[in-house]
Amino acid sequence: GVLGSGDFARSLAVRLVRSGFRVVVGSRNPKRKASLFPAAAEVTFQAEAAKKADIIFVAVFREHYSTLCDLADVLVGKILVDVSNNTEINHHKESNAEYLASLFPACTVVKAFNVVSAWTLQSGARDGNKQVLICSNNQEAKRTIAEIAQVMGFTPVDMGCMSSACEIENIPLRLLPAWKIPIFLALGLFLCFFTYNLIRQVIHPYIREQKNKLYKIPIEVVNTTLPCVSYVMLSLVYLPGVLAACSQLYYGTKYRRFPDWLDQWLQHRKQIGLLSFFCAALHAVYSLCLPMRRSHRYLLIETAVKQAMEKKMTVWVEEEVWRMEIYVSVGIIALGLLSLLAITSLPSIANSLNWREFSFIQ
Repeated sequence: GVLGSGDFARSLAVRLVRSGFRVVVGSRNPKRKASLFPAAAEVTFQAEAAKKADIIFVAVFREHYSTLCDLADVLVGKILVDVSNNTEINHHKESNAEYLASLFPACTVVKAFNVVSAWTLQSGARDGNKQVLICSNNQEAKRTIAEIAQVMGFTPVDMGCMSSACEIENIPLRLLPAWKIPIFLALGLFLCFFTYNLIRQVIHPYIREQKNKLYKIPIEVVNTTLPCVSYVMLSLVYLPGVLAACSQLYYGTKYRRFPDWLDQWLQHRKQIGLLSFFCAALHAVYSLCLPMRRSHRYLLIETAVKQAMEKKMTVWVEEEVWRMEIYVSVGIIALGLLSLLAITSLPSIANSLNWREFSFIQ
């Protein structure tokens, strides 16, 4: 059974029907909502749907839970699956699932499917997150919902008892929690190096020689900043491992807990490394675009005119040519190696490698 007629309820009904389940939908306006659901699903009033189904997905907002209290006698002994989310993290003292359980003490409440989007339900697990996080105080009810999730093409994950519901409801609201510190670190480094390069390449020539080089800011200054950020970030990936090893040698044991700052640093190494690769890749693109700039063309023409006026027949400098050739070649190789490190740090790739293979690549 599905109580509700919103987007998620419709997507859920579609997925359940396609997975071979017999579905009955409870709505306050069944005649008006019937056309929105698949023909194989029966759309009726909420009370009628509650009577016919043993497992009921409650696809309504928390604020409307109280409107279901009239169905309390009909819902006795049935499994209620709470699929709701909040608009803010820890918006209420108790989770939505715990609140639903308090309203219907004679029912078994299971928290599930809240981390799956309506789009994923419609298109199937192949186009979205395959995990369905499940928690409940009743093991049998959890097992039943896990079996339904598997039939629907998802991977059920047992998150324990109902006290985990609050954590599960917060997951869809978090924005890249593991990336916050690495991103601020990268931005801080970028601002420091950008300020230094701005002073060196733009402000200093203007003060000393009255040369206006503001045109360098969008590309040249940024391009000289990116590799600085990249190699500092890359060094920050491997430095905590060295510090951790020194700590273990100093205390003579590997079972002593690291300080909180070092522990947090170690946990963010993958994100720091990927940001290092991102800066390096941007640097490569910016470098390839350097000859395309209008300012570069003007400087080439100006240099050519000067050489013509000085009647120079050749301007070939062997040392400068070799220096640039080696510089570009080594840069390409370095980017390739960094790409290899970045790819192998992705969970899907890293999980396919054993520890010796991963260590060898590092």
